[in-house]
Amino acid sequence: MPLTAQYMQRALDLARQGAGRTRPNPAVGAVIVREGEVVGEGFHPAAGEPHAEIFALRQAGELARGSDLYVTLEPCSHQGRTGPCAEAVVAAGIGRVFIGTLDPNPKVCGRGRARIEAAGIPVIVGILEEECRRLIAPFAKHVVTGLPYLILKSAITLDGFTATAIGDSQWITSPSSRLQVHHLRDQVDGIMVGIGTVLSDNPQLTTRLPEGGRDPLRIVVDSTLKIPEDAALLNGSSAPPLIVTTARAPQNRIDALSSRGAEILTIAEGEGGVDLAAMMAELGRRGLQSILLEGGAHLNGAALRAGLVDRVMIFIAPKLLGGNDGRGIFAGPGARLLDGAVELDHLRVSRFEDDILVEGEVRKCLQG
Repeated sequence: MPLTAQYMQRALDLARQGAGRTRPNPAVGAVIVREGEVVGEGFHPAAGEPHAEIFALRQAGELARGSDLYVTLEPCSHQGRTGPCAEAVVAAGIGRVFIGTLDPNPKVCGRGRARIEAAGIPVIVGILEEECRRLIAPFAKHVVTGLPYLILKSAITLDGFTATAIGDSQWITSPSSRLQVHHLRDQVDGIMVGIGTVLSDNPQLTTRLPEGGRDPLRIVVDSTLKIPEDAALLNGSSAPPLIVTTARAPQNRIDALSSRGAEILTIAEGEGGVDLAAMMAELGRRGLQSILLEGGAHLNGAALRAGLVDRVMIFIAPKLLGGNDGRGIFAGPGARLLDGAVELDHLRVSRFEDDILVEGEVRKCLQG
């Protein structure tokens, strides 16, 4: 790997330390290199805190002058809760700037780069660009469309089932895979399931890591409020869930669940229940940038048909149910022809014990 890529990889590793904690800002990492040695580095830890470049410049001090700056995202050029990083970079006398990717916000894209270049500082854009874009994908979608970035996660056997015919699904994957899911929960703004998952599995939907972790907003799609009052979601130590329903929900159920602390959000009806597109728009208005969909087949299928899924993550375990009566990832009508199938790109394959994780970004949505 070229040295430029190695330094940008270090910046990415730093940026991931802030993933899930910087909303409404993106996660960003920065590294300052002088004569082959790292003299300053940092990441953006939370909104209102200094940006990655500032931490790196402070650590480098006078050694920043004439040095190279590697930053995963174009330095900002506007005054927000903190000052513009592009101005700080110029004032520090940085010699060259290597940027992973430009800011996707159409209101500011390219302005930070232009300010730095106007000061006579060379700027090189596109170092590990795909990885840098993937890191800020939720921020990018939200800032451009106002919608959250939806990650569909599922675990299947090698012959394609999420559960046996009687619904037994615990555990398909290894402890290592399940730990990875908890790391993912720690980094997203919300986690979503349907009422079917609540009734069959009674999940907590919390983040359970050895070091603790952060619980995302727990969202249940339940068009008639069938959720039991003794559900684990309503009785744990985490913040009360958001239950999304329709006008068909009985008022007495709304009152009962509200008294347990749950927030009830009524949305118009769509395919067989809650209008998922309208729901996602409302969640985006509330500032959520990323949601992990851990739903059952019906919710997964509806989200896919509505064109709402941005990333797919499938954990595949080396197990065979050996029949054709198991439960699949999706329910409802799929593509009638292969030309209408969902297509993924930017594929990545990784391994957790004996399980294989395949993930990719949705390039083409489902067509009937």
